[in-house]
Amino acid sequence: MVSSASRTLLAVLLIVGLSTPVQSLAAPPGAKDVTVTLFQWPLARVASECTNVLGPKGYGYVEVSPATEHVQGPQWWTSYQPVSYRIAGRLGDENAFRNMVNACHSAGVKVIADAVINHMSAGSGTGTGGTNYSKYNYPGVYSDWDFHSCRSHINNYQDRYNVQNCELVGLSDLDTGSDYVRGAIAGYLNRLISMGVDGFRVDAAKHMAAGDLAAIKGRLSNPNVFWVHEVIYGSGEAVQPGEYTGSGDVDEFRYAYDVKRVFQNENLAYLRNFGQAWGFLPSGQARPFVDNWDTERNGSTLTYKDGSTYTLANVFMLAWNYGAPQVYSGYEFSDKDAGPPGGSVCYNGGWKCQHAWTQIANMVGFRNTVAGTDVNNWQDNGYDMIAFGRGNKGFVAINRETFAVSRTFQTALPAGSYCNVQENGCVRVTVDSQGRFTTTLGAGTALALHVNAR
Repeated sequence: MVSSASRTLLAVLLIVGLSTPVQSLAAPPGAKDVTVTLFQWPLARVASECTNVLGPKGYGYVEVSPATEHVQGPQWWTSYQPVSYRIAGRLGDENAFRNMVNACHSAGVKVIADAVINHMSAGSGTGTGGTNYSKYNYPGVYSDWDFHSCRSHINNYQDRYNVQNCELVGLSDLDTGSDYVRGAIAGYLNRLISMGVDGFRVDAAKHMAAGDLAAIKGRLSNPNVFWVHEVIYGSGEAVQPGEYTGSGDVDEFRYAYDVKRVFQNENLAYLRNFGQAWGFLPSGQARPFVDNWDTERNGSTLTYKDGSTYTLANVFMLAWNYGAPQVYSGYEFSDKDAGPPGGSVCYNGGWKCQHAWTQIANMVGFRNTVAGTDVNNWQDNGYDMIAFGRGNKGFVAINRETFAVSRTFQTALPAGSYCNVQENGCVRVTVDSQGRFTTTLGAGTALALHVNAR
């Protein structure tokens, strides 16, 4: 239980920066705008990956899975049922967290923490850090009155009250309209900021009022910290992604849904104006992605199981000038509830390490090189071969046909000899004085050239 005096004092102490305006466009600054999500990676392993892969490849941000103490169990989703705000989950302790942040910063990679602040657990027991808890009672943090009075499951997404005040799959739903709850959440996030965290992914943001989240962000020691909301789009639903752009970016689920449809069943030629013209959020407020841990399990997006189609979709996302993209890196699964495999070696024991695949990892450098340029010299065959340039700095061609395509491509690149960064080593492509080159693209392959790979 938390005494009323303690609650009042804590609420006062945690009110930080209430008069500071909240940044409305929170896209990662600078040219390095690609985030990689290392889903369920232990913190020590994230640290080494920042040093050995993410920094050298040019990733700007790494998003880590929730590190707070959570319910016990082998399933991945236990990480999303916190029982305290201590860093004491299965991924590592507070020392491991601090070491990870420092290692990533030393490698030039910023850190985004996945923040579970909509709810606590769905049951009772002992947490991964030894805390005894029961639903609606989390010693030293929350008591029954800190949760919404609706104690039934969400069952009507056309009803805003139901979506934002009732319980998501039975999880105890925090009253984020409460001044005390806002202060407790801000206190937790401020601790992470004090450890060097550069931003937050707000889990289940759709289930909290946008005004509540803006108020919480306004209490942070750095209220302009990078902030991206998870708001799953649903046609005709009461709560929509655009409501949340006042305090940060939003994960653009429609992008991922449409990428799957076009890459699997339609023509890549349709992608010529892909982005806001398709009804998506403005580019400066969107985080596009091909898949994440939820969508790969519910089948709504492409996954690693889709082979070259999946790879090419990631190539397109990183080459295209929309949003600040998120690359997902997870593990193989047959049971959708399965937690992470043991071991710590990419491509062994089920770790897929998509972020390190040559075709995806080398496109991060491509994207950093072409930052700030527009699309030009669009070319397609009317079906599933497309190509386009990015200013005079880069050019990419993608062939999702089931057969090879030979073609002369027009680019705005300076004349010279370039490496196709889609290949290991340097497979050379010569661009003539008119910006042209001729090549054959194999079925299910891509080509990418940029001025920093010659």
